[in-house]
Amino acid sequence: MTIEFGKQLTVTETPIPGLVVLELPVHGDARGWFKENWQREKMTAAGVDLPDFGPVQNNISFNDAVGTTRGIHAEPWDKYVSVATGRIFGAWVDLREGPTFGAVYTAELDPSRAIFVPRGVGNSYQTLEADTAYTYLVNDHWSPDATYTFLNLADETAAIAWPIPLEQVEISAKDKNHPRLADVVPMPPKRVLVTGANGQLGRALRAEFGDQPWIEYAGRDELDLTAPDLASARRWRDYGTIINAAAYTKVDVAETPEGRTAAWEANVTAVAALAGVAAAHGITLVHVSSDYVFDGAKDGAYAEDEPVSPLGVYGQTKAAGDALVSVAPRHYIIRTSWVIGEGNNFVRTMASLAERGIDPKVVDDQVGRLTFTDDIARGIRHLLETAAPYGVYNLTSAGTPASWFDIAREVFRATGHDDARVTGVSTEAYFGEATAPVSPRPRNSVLDLAKIGRTGWEASEMSAALSRYLDAR
Repeated sequence: MTIEFGKQLTVTETPIPGLVVLELPVHGDARGWFKENWQREKMTAAGVDLPDFGPVQNNISFNDAVGTTRGIHAEPWDKYVSVATGRIFGAWVDLREGPTFGAVYTAELDPSRAIFVPRGVGNSYQTLEADTAYTYLVNDHWSPDATYTFLNLADETAAIAWPIPLEQVEISAKDKNHPRLADVVPMPPKRVLVTGANGQLGRALRAEFGDQPWIEYAGRDELDLTAPDLASARRWRDYGTIINAAAYTKVDVAETPEGRTAAWEANVTAVAALAGVAAAHGITLVHVSSDYVFDGAKDGAYAEDEPVSPLGVYGQTKAAGDALVSVAPRHYIIRTSWVIGEGNNFVRTMASLAERGIDPKVVDDQVGRLTFTDDIARGIRHLLETAAPYGVYNLTSAGTPASWFDIAREVFRATGHDDARVTGVSTEAYFGEATAPVSPRPRNSVLDLAKIGRTGWEASEMSAALSRYLDAR
């Protein structure tokens, strides 16, 4: 066997999405050779399509004879395949649901070449030299409860050009009996869990993502995020994404002793548990945050990297939850303001008052933009499907910021009523006679949308979105 020494580390994409070939630098002399078979920092930096996949197990298959043939096996985990000694002919077939189902890629591997095999791509090989040691890293432990998919080595549709004809080599009875491509059950995508699925954002997420067998919608009755057994409540390795739409949002009640406890439990304790699950299992965690993490004293729009300075208990719990989520390696924190969706909200209240002939007093010294739940759901899907860089993203409607007073008048006009019936008052005057605890509000809730805009996301213009919302009531 002749090994090519002195290659530069490179990562090359193949026609199968996520399947990438690595050329490995091998250093040798008369004594032998040395290589870094898996070097996390260098390799994940060398190619955009090679993930930091978190291996948990290293296996070696030693093959005595030329022509040993194994496969085609697709497993519910990622695999990094290399050769320690010898040489193989490898064949990989995409067995995942989707447009590339059945796509084939073949290549020879020796100690200077490796390949990353994503979950659901069928893996097989044939040894080309005696005493070949085939080694692979995987990012999950074998489980009898996991989902596996197989393809027959002799499948006519894949039509793999094996160097040594299959009738001349030793193949296990199990591998001989795997199905042809037409009978293969595709590997489904990793599961998506939506928590808080019965709330206003949860309902918008249901409408956006639809009913698919790999999407799970869970309210508190289906999954208690504060339960001590959350870490074992699911086979979490089967999940690729958790969208956390669960939250405590009773801003004023949070200022009471009972409300404070409930807010910290839902917005911090539960979030800490989810972040732990996500970090342990390589799950992408999407978490919805709030403008209340800021004190509203800034002159101008808040960017994602502004230091937080919450005024009240609710804002403090949301800021704490954001900090916990940021520790999960794969996370999106979605900052919103003035959320409007299905159910009771400010816009519906103003429309109802207008129709009932009631003339409201509305705060005119708090400024921001509305955020509609269907926009949040679309924005989350956009970030996930475009694989945008992880981090914090502001997501609200676009357009000129307005006060609650301005928005109330617009609701009156849009529903055919006289906007002069709405009177503007200061925050102090509005809450001046309150007998129950009141949370302090940020006076400026305007969030800068430049970062999410750079991902290709186009925010809805606030007035147009408000009109559509009122028309759809």
